[in-house]
Amino acid sequence: MRALQIAATGMSAQQTRVEVISNNLANMSTTGYNARRAEFADLHYQQATRPGTVTAADGTVIPAGVQLGLGVRPTAVSVNLQQGALTQTGGDLDLAIDGEGYIEVTLPSGISAYTRDGGLKRSPDGLIVTSDGYPVVPGITIPDDASTISINAAGEVYAYFSDQVEPELLGQLTLAGFSNEKGLEAIGSNLFLETAASGTPQVTTPGVDGLGTLRQGYLEDSSVDSVREITELIKAQRGYELNAKVITAADQMLAATTQVR
Repeated sequence: MRALQIAATGMSAQQTRVEVISNNLANMSTTGYNARRAEFADLHYQQATRPGTVTAADGTVIPAGVQLGLGVRPTAVSVNLQQGALTQTGGDLDLAIDGEGYIEVTLPSGISAYTRDGGLKRSPDGLIVTSDGYPVVPGITIPDDASTISINAAGEVYAYFSDQVEPELLGQLTLAGFSNEKGLEAIGSNLFLETAASGTPQVTTPGVDGLGTLRQGYLEDSSVDSVREITELIKAQRGYELNAKVITAADQMLAATTQVR
């Protein structure tokens, strides 16, 4: 009885959906996190009678046919690229990207990763790094005697000193853009890697070529909508229960068949 296998694929699909929703809810407070959505497609069809089959000598054609579906399968976990709200923090190295783009960082392996988490820090050597200690590209070092730091919308980093009237330009932060942001590979810690699906990064000044600008003293909140996620969770739970009932019904039908005398 195919209903057992079909319902099993449905239960597996709804379980995947619940796992994605639970990850979204777990990251409600994660800086720069974008909500995910599970996507599905129907499986292959068994062609009992193909549409358009000729069934008589006079050339009569079956208009619809008999196509029996074999269940459902997951196709993707898509990222919702909606920007989260910007929350003011007042931190000198807290940066929110207002628009598209990613901050480039260098991993210990030497490869580049990309993030929208602008909660930057200062290393013991004065280098601007992420919360995990990964240096931001391009590398900018803050002098020990700098009293305050100012970062404008274009990414220019200025340092103010107590014995100087004019600020000193330390460097220029850049942003990376991708033709297909959904193709980036998430590796955790709010970091993404370039893939063949995402395309090569286009690194340029903030506010140029469609990229967003930087806002100092702000952080981007998670884009997770808790009400929507709870609604999706209820729908996934109901779908799981209905598929479980199909298995129960199919089992009862098989039991009735074996008891026929």
